[in-house]
Amino acid sequence: MNLAKKVGYGIMASALICLSACDDKEKGPGGSSKPELSALDQSITESNGEQTINIKLQLSAPAASNVVISYSTKNGSAIAGSDYVGIANASVIITAGLTSIDVPIIIMGDKFTEPDETFELVITSALNSDLIKAKALITIKNDDTGGGSSIIIPSAGATSPSEYVGYNLVWADEFTGTAVNENNWSFEIGNNNGWGNNELEYYKKENSTIHENEYLIITAKPEQTGEFQYTSSRLISKGKKEFTFGRVDIRAVMPIGQGIWPALWTLGADIGTNSWPACGEIDIMEYLGHEPDRVHGTAHWGTNTSTHKYKGSSTLATNAGDFNENFHVFSILWEKDKIEWRVDDKKFYEITAAEMEGQPYPFNKPQFFLMNLAVGGNWPGYPDATTVFPQLFIVDYIRVFQKS
Repeated sequence: MNLAKKVGYGIMASALICLSACDDKEKGPGGSSKPELSALDQSITESNGEQTINIKLQLSAPAASNVVISYSTKNGSAIAGSDYVGIANASVIITAGLTSIDVPIIIMGDKFTEPDETFELVITSALNSDLIKAKALITIKNDDTGGGSSIIIPSAGATSPSEYVGYNLVWADEFTGTAVNENNWSFEIGNNNGWGNNELEYYKKENSTIHENEYLIITAKPEQTGEFQYTSSRLISKGKKEFTFGRVDIRAVMPIGQGIWPALWTLGADIGTNSWPACGEIDIMEYLGHEPDRVHGTAHWGTNTSTHKYKGSSTLATNAGDFNENFHVFSILWEKDKIEWRVDDKKFYEITAAEMEGQPYPFNKPQFFLMNLAVGGNWPGYPDATTVFPQLFIVDYIRVFQKS
């Protein structure tokens, strides 16, 4: 073979190798000729209202055929319905010849100081493309400044005196300082099988804070904790502050919304050896967030759960606005064989030892306090599309007076 032929065959072989390699390169991974598809991460600074963020779905090259993409959103620390408008099983098309499309998602703002939050847009299928990045991480950056400055404390409402004729102030918590006084309160942690009420929240210490050296703030908010979608707080004075008889005044502002359930209440200090309801329960105040003009007062008793009895009543807000608008004072006047309920010093119910329906009267012995903000339950129902988070239960003070 002469040199010219050898050179010619070499050139042809090289050309064939080049054509093969170039063709493989254009086809992409696995020899596919489809363009690669990626969901691109994005961030947005939260505002006080709604705004739209566009999440880009990007191809590596123009599509030869229409690329049909199915996708959904997935909660992270940001929760659909509270932080953004969720999307389920939606689809878009990148038209042949184009390289990208934007998917709009509505971000819901608030005025609450909180950490940055995230969620994901997840591509579940992508016809006519090779999917190389299926998830876009979306970060909502907090725009509210620290220190809880966005918390609005009502300036109006009912109050109560710091002393009463014939009574001595024996204990009070005015919620001063920088943190909850743990000489007075402990925190119950977790969900405890819904606390017997099918509640949704997970109780945490961190959701109880002191605001402006003056107010206890219990915050209920969407926050994934294990299997639970919401967090809140539950404080108890068991083993620390327990009382028998007296006048109790608690000044507070309620949250609002479907499925929101704050309570100020007591349980018998002997509950460890004398289980509920035999220990006795006094609900100084319970409130259902979908009824902002009404509060309830109730007593529970019975030798066991099968003989459980309860009686109570409710009252409407008659001055100082609805219970979520301004402060009101929730009180019991508790003496031997009798309990009386008041709101803003107006009596609305009482119960006596003669009304126990054959069961022992458990209220002539020490009780401890509980304050909590539940999310969902058998009685209030559950949050829906109208429920706005976070919700705040604001307590100004708790005071206990006993007869001189």
